[in-house]
Amino acid sequence: MASATASSLALFAAPVALTAAPAKFSSTSTSLKPFNNTIKNGSFLSLAAAPSKRSIFAVKNQSESSSSSMANPNKEVQELYVYEINERDRRSPAYLRLSYNKVNSLGDLVPFTNKLYSGDLQKRVGITAGICILISHEEAKGGDRYEAVYSFYFGDYGSLAVQGPYLTYEESYLAVTGGTGIFEGVSGQVKLQQLVYPFKLFYTFYLKGIKDLPAELTGTPVPPTPTVEPSPAAKACEPGATIPNFTN
Repeated sequence: MASATASSLALFAAPVALTAAPAKFSSTSTSLKPFNNTIKNGSFLSLAAAPSKRSIFAVKNQSESSSSSMANPNKEVQELYVYEINERDRRSPAYLRLSYNKVNSLGDLVPFTNKLYSGDLQKRVGITAGICILISHEEAKGGDRYEAVYSFYFGDYGSLAVQGPYLTYEESYLAVTGGTGIFEGVSGQVKLQQLVYPFKLFYTFYLKGIKDLPAELTGTPVPPTPTVEPSPAAKACEPGATIPNFTN
C-alpha cells in the first residue's frame, strides 16, 4: 500500500513536457515556386507581373448632392391668398348630369373656369380651370361632395395644380400636386372656403419648396365675407391692376 502511494506521488511530482518541438517543413515539398511572368501561349500576363489597378470613385456627400440639385431650397411655408369669383360672364359652371337622375348623383361632372384676384382684391391675377366629379349628395348638410382636379393660372408667374375634396357646404383642404414657373417643385395644401357657392370662394395656400413669392402676390388679404368685391381697377383689368400677362 505504501509503495502504491509513493508511486502515485511520483506521477504528480514529475514535470510533464507540454511544449512540442517546432515542426520542420521540408523545403522540397512545401516551397512555393514563383509564378511565371508569362503563360506558355503568351496570351495572358501573370498576376505577379501585372500591377493592380484601383478604380477611384468620387462620392458626393448626400446633403451636398441634394442641396445642389434642389432648385428651390426654401423649406419655410409661404402663404398665398386668392379669391375666385364667378362674374357670370364665362358660361361657367357647366353641369353634365351623367347619372340621369333628377337629383345630383354620383358621376355627374361639373367643368368650370372663374376669375382669380389677389388676396387684397387689388389685382387680377388669372383664372381657375378644372372639373369636379360628384361623389355624393349630402341632403342633411344641404350640399354636395365633389372630387376636384383643377389649376390656378397666374400669367407669367406660372400655375398651381390641386386635387382633393370640394365641398359646397363647408371648407375643405386640397393637396397641391405641382406647379410651373415660379411654382415648379412646390408641395403643400390649400384651404378652400365657400363664401357664396358657386360664385365666391377664398383660398389660402400653404406652399413649401419654392423661392420667395413676388410681393404683388403676397399682399394683406381682405377678410373673406360674402360681400367682398374686387377693386374697380382690378375688375376692369386696368394698367397696374393686373399681374404681367395675366391669364384670362
